[in-house]
Amino acid sequence: MPGSLAPDTPARPGSAALDTAAARVAVPESPASAAPVADPVGPGGSSEARVVDGLVIPKHFDFTPLATSTRAALFGKLLTQPHAEPLDLDQVVDDLQTLIAGPFVDEFGNEAHAVPGEGSDLELWILGSSGGESARVAGARGLPFAANYHVAPAKVLEAVEAYRAAFRPSKTLSAPHVMVSADVVVAEDDDTAKELAIPYALWVRSIRSGGGAIPFPSVEESLAHQWTDEDRDLVADRLDTHFVGSPQTVAERLETLRRVTAADELLVTTITHDHADRVRSFELLAKEWIA
Repeated sequence: MPGSLAPDTPARPGSAALDTAAARVAVPESPASAAPVADPVGPGGSSEARVVDGLVIPKHFDFTPLATSTRAALFGKLLTQPHAEPLDLDQVVDDLQTLIAGPFVDEFGNEAHAVPGEGSDLELWILGSSGGESARVAGARGLPFAANYHVAPAKVLEAVEAYRAAFRPSKTLSAPHVMVSADVVVAEDDDTAKELAIPYALWVRSIRSGGGAIPFPSVEESLAHQWTDEDRDLVADRLDTHFVGSPQTVAERLETLRRVTAADELLVTTITHDHADRVRSFELLAKEWIA
């Protein structure tokens, strides 16, 4: 893939591509990963947490209060022009593909050019958090699809199933291509990684409570927070699906995620208070994955 580092390096079982912001771990297709494990609950998710062939699928988090918060209303006001009507996703993708190929020509022969971007070798991906419009459009247009396990883990199986069901071959892809995301923290041993991951809960709380993401706190700041039952409910699904531990511990959990979703690639994100710990997390994981 464009932008990858060491794309031909043998990996567990594919090749690793890392930078200090995220890691893309490519996984070649094999008979064991030709199709995802069926979700026994089916589309729509569940109100209770469960484990599907070793993968934690937490209960669904309701984003409605967050989407209807006063902060969301503020940004909606700033970003939405009076009487504006958003295009449907299929039209947006069509316009983007036309701009990348260039030029964009209207019915009067007027041309618009994307500068930079026109004529470039860009990969157009669609990210989805459920089996809704994003998954269906990505599949129907034969585009690669990224399923959002790290933010909306309850719907990841629904998302990849809907994408594959809707897939039609295109000039871009002859078969479905799925990337699945995960939040991880890796350190030399499980205990060290768990300590580095302590602030994650407070940071997620700041987002889920509607106030917006705070600067990633220190361990000390996080331990000083007085947690309520409401706080714990806000972050439970993210903590249950946060892959934290030694390189072996995290690699094993990522392999389970890959196997159950039949992912072709994994998108790995890490956030810690100290940037050096973040970089070290990627280094340790990369070394373990390609071992």
